[in-house]
Amino acid sequence: MSANCSRLKGMCNGVGDGYNLGVPTLPLNRILQGNCIDVLNSLPEKSVDLIFADPPYNLQLQNDLFRPDLSKVDAVDDNWDKFSSFEKYDEFTSNWLRAAKRVLKDTGTIWVIGSYHNIYRVGAVMQDLGYWILNDVVWLKTNPMPNFRGVRFTNAHETLLWAQKEQGAKYTFNHKAMKALNDDLQMRSDWVIPLATGKERLKTNGTKTHPTQKPEALLYRVILSTTNPGDVVLDPFFGSGTTGAVAKKLGRNFIGIERETKYIKAAQKRIDAIKSAPAEALDLPEKRNQERVPFGALVENGYLKPGQKLQYAKGKREATILANGHIKCGKLIGSIHMVARELTNAPANGWEMWLYSERGKLKPINELREKIRKAITAKSAKNAKKKSLS
Repeated sequence: MSANCSRLKGMCNGVGDGYNLGVPTLPLNRILQGNCIDVLNSLPEKSVDLIFADPPYNLQLQNDLFRPDLSKVDAVDDNWDKFSSFEKYDEFTSNWLRAAKRVLKDTGTIWVIGSYHNIYRVGAVMQDLGYWILNDVVWLKTNPMPNFRGVRFTNAHETLLWAQKEQGAKYTFNHKAMKALNDDLQMRSDWVIPLATGKERLKTNGTKTHPTQKPEALLYRVILSTTNPGDVVLDPFFGSGTTGAVAKKLGRNFIGIERETKYIKAAQKRIDAIKSAPAEALDLPEKRNQERVPFGALVENGYLKPGQKLQYAKGKREATILANGHIKCGKLIGSIHMVARELTNAPANGWEMWLYSERGKLKPINELREKIRKAITAKSAKNAKKKSLS
């Protein structure tokens, strides 16, 4: 067994070594213990669909913080958040982001969250390494910690940078899912979500298990918007395991990397108690990810015939299908969308507005489009299987 293999086996907490004949494979749904840079460099290249990173913020707190009643604030003062200089922090940031980029698929994306202490430095390093920033999202906390000394504004937000590995590459963005989650309104880049409190907050002996535990609602949006069921989500600073918990709920695979044994134990216990949502609840097809099928394809493939009549869904109007895939309704000639728009005098989706007759029953032409889509998908899957076996 190679040295790499031995090291990763130890990191996997004794659950398999994640290797086959000396070739690294993905240790899915495991928490790997160790330095994130070392572990990332042990994983296969271009193997991960999404990375969510909550790196040390480098708060550089010099003194204890106290509330007005003189009770001590449970702030972040752990050694893992302390660096001797900005130069050292930038070096650390560059090293882990470079290692992360290696394991990220060309179609993959990365989310990095931070505060004003570090996010601007992180963003600059990301751009220097060739990441292309797609969005910055502001997490607005409904219940932020007050500024007890009264010398600054209450810091009520954190910033997430969402970036792709290379500019122009194809990436996953489930726009419709985010729109549905937001009462059918396009989701904006300001997310109003409370801090993790109450039952959600992990505690050990009555105190917070981890000082910077993120709310599950935040990771829910991140993972639902930029992955698909079965994708691999990696978190190089796993902490209390929020990324793994939400990934499991949404039917995604996760890989966590964490140094501290106490956090690993708490995160594993948390994840073990979670049940994944049923597959049928996770099947959320995105329109932009579906095969484009023009109306003419229904005609040339024999699903509809030239001269066949279509019924307009609103009112007693009838159109004739032409050989070129256009339709004619009175003096109107054009696409199913153009003719429907003219009849409605408003924007219209022709797939929903025109009906065809089958055995005396009127059905939306969109049903025929879905039949073609299924045939295309089945053919693509068959060709992919042949290619994998060749």
